[in-house]
Amino acid sequence: MAIIPAGPIGVTVLGATGSIGVSTLDVIARHPQRYRVVALTANNQVERLFEQCRAFSPEYVVLAEADAAQQMQQRLADAGLQTTVLSGVEGLETVAALEQVQQVMAAIVGAAGLAPSLAAARAGKRILLANKEALVMSGQIFMDAVRENDAELLPIDSEHNAIFQSMPAGYACGQSLKGRGVRKILLTASGGPFRTLDKAQLESVTPAQACAHPNWDMGRKISVDSATMMNKGLEVIEACWLFNTTPAQIEVVIHPQSVVHSMVAYADGSVLAQMGNPDMRTPIAHAMAWPQRMDSGVETLDLFAVGQLNFERPDTQRFPCLRLAYEACAEGGAAPAILNAANEVAVEYFLDEKIRFTQIAQIIAETLQRLPQQPGDTLDSVLAADHVARETARDLAAELMT
Repeated sequence: MAIIPAGPIGVTVLGATGSIGVSTLDVIARHPQRYRVVALTANNQVERLFEQCRAFSPEYVVLAEADAAQQMQQRLADAGLQTTVLSGVEGLETVAALEQVQQVMAAIVGAAGLAPSLAAARAGKRILLANKEALVMSGQIFMDAVRENDAELLPIDSEHNAIFQSMPAGYACGQSLKGRGVRKILLTASGGPFRTLDKAQLESVTPAQACAHPNWDMGRKISVDSATMMNKGLEVIEACWLFNTTPAQIEVVIHPQSVVHSMVAYADGSVLAQMGNPDMRTPIAHAMAWPQRMDSGVETLDLFAVGQLNFERPDTQRFPCLRLAYEACAEGGAAPAILNAANEVAVEYFLDEKIRFTQIAQIIAETLQRLPQQPGDTLDSVLAADHVARETARDLAAELMT
């Protein structure tokens, strides 16, 4: 486990220009004596990352492509900023494992976040996990790395953070729930923008409509996942690894207000819930300061303004992606990695307006059906399954486009 320094805690933010990264930097800016930004990374958003460098003066920045890194190097030099610029996966792994870093915000969306998240685990860091693919694709590998290197894992997804907060005192992610009195986990979901839309209308949904989430401000890919409820399916898989349980012990509950972020039901009939305004700075601040609490910039929930709380069962006929995720989780092996890869490809095609909204689930289901069951116990096998699944999903998308 990382040693807490006498001075400010060093933080690497993987995915600094995304919504989670921006919220993390907002929290850090509120506590300049407590935290310092050591490294920031982005895909290829040079200008946004440069502005963050001006605000936080990191020691390192990382961009995905060498050309973008070269542009950043010039921008920093012109501004007189002494920041080292790295690029590619190797650069991400480097800044995730730096000696002067104690906490790593893992907020890169998609499979690209897997390698640096693993690097942080192997370096024994406190990992603030917002990248669910690290667990969806390679849960056993990742959790083994956390345990073997005495790393510390704290969930950032609002639902998993709520579950963690509702767990028995002293519980750490990855520990067994046996003997702790936990009956089941209630994982809440907003239902997305199409919860009440007529099923026939889903055929003509546009990317703009799918990205207009009613409660949360998220990136385009995650917003589409919320609209299909694949995001919740991936969270079921993630919860199985985080809380060392099975999909049968996790129940998804539609909660349109997004006020109750998740719950834990106990053997004595108690149900503990974590509530709050839908703002990601709350779980970010909780994980960064844990086991203490600190100001996140989020207002306390006004229950009188909320007025009422509603709960519904999910409709897996309307949202088959949730069912597919449960099935992949139960199957195990590389099935979750295949599910995730096919989904990433299908969502990309949908956002490019090449396939219909309802064809996202169709591509995922067919990809899982075409590919045989295979192990997912090594990183090579996971990455191989990911590659084959992407190729298969692209072929299926091309067939649908003809």
